[in-house]
Amino acid sequence: MASLHSKYADFERLREQAIALRREGLSLRQIRDRLKIHNNDILGRLVQGEPPPDWTKRPNAKDDLRAKARELRLKGLTYDQIQVELGCSKSSISLWVRDLPKPERRDTAEQAKLAARKRWDHELAVRDEKRQQTKADAAAEVGAMSDRELFLLGVGLYWAEGTKDKPYDRRETVIFVNSDVGMIQVYLAWLDLLGVERDRVRYRVMIHESADTEAAEQYWADQVRADVSTFQRTTLKKHNPKTVRKNVGETYRGCLVIRVAQGAELYRRIEGWWYGIVGAAARTE
Repeated sequence: MASLHSKYADFERLREQAIALRREGLSLRQIRDRLKIHNNDILGRLVQGEPPPDWTKRPNAKDDLRAKARELRLKGLTYDQIQVELGCSKSSISLWVRDLPKPERRDTAEQAKLAARKRWDHELAVRDEKRQQTKADAAAEVGAMSDRELFLLGVGLYWAEGTKDKPYDRRETVIFVNSDVGMIQVYLAWLDLLGVERDRVRYRVMIHESADTEAAEQYWADQVRADVSTFQRTTLKKHNPKTVRKNVGETYRGCLVIRVAQGAELYRRIEGWWYGIVGAAARTE
């Protein structure tokens, strides 16, 4: 009887020590080494009821799967559909979502529509990937551009998008208007190539009156690396209530108007360059 009491007393003493160490944040292995207890069953009994410290808890890789499975179940997916999405067993799925309500059974026609929709979404993704790859391959084909290539490109760019002199409207001014950032960048690079000083370049935003003009002004100032305070007064376009505009939202920033001050002589040269290109092209026929 005395021996039994002694063993119980030793166990309680060890348990007090083990619990104290557990509360200090030690792992089971550290407690085992500290108390020289190499029986895992006894060690488990000594710390029974004491939660392990957070640092010893290993992240459960299945926690994310479980959360995703429950999310899909609440969206009405079947076990088979969840299995396809997550790649885990149906037995695990059953354990994770068994407390959730069963989805309503869809008729065959609706299931067919959903399957067709999923196939079409996949087809669109494949097409978009091919589309983006084609664009990337084409961009790589351009390579480096010589000064002459930029010169000719700039002339054609201006003649397509810039203001032009007309017999009925004499205005030999160099004004370029566009909403495409790439076009603006190429045009400014062309002006630099021509030796046009940046202090001769004037900027102005042209945008619908219902848009966020301040945000648009700052956006274009950032694109051309200029102080927005140097911009000329923004031109506001009146909104026609009969017109349904598609250029709306946060991405709509209007157009940037770029004018070269004292540009009459430059305009005449641009027009001459353009007709020189036209004549050269005609001679190649």
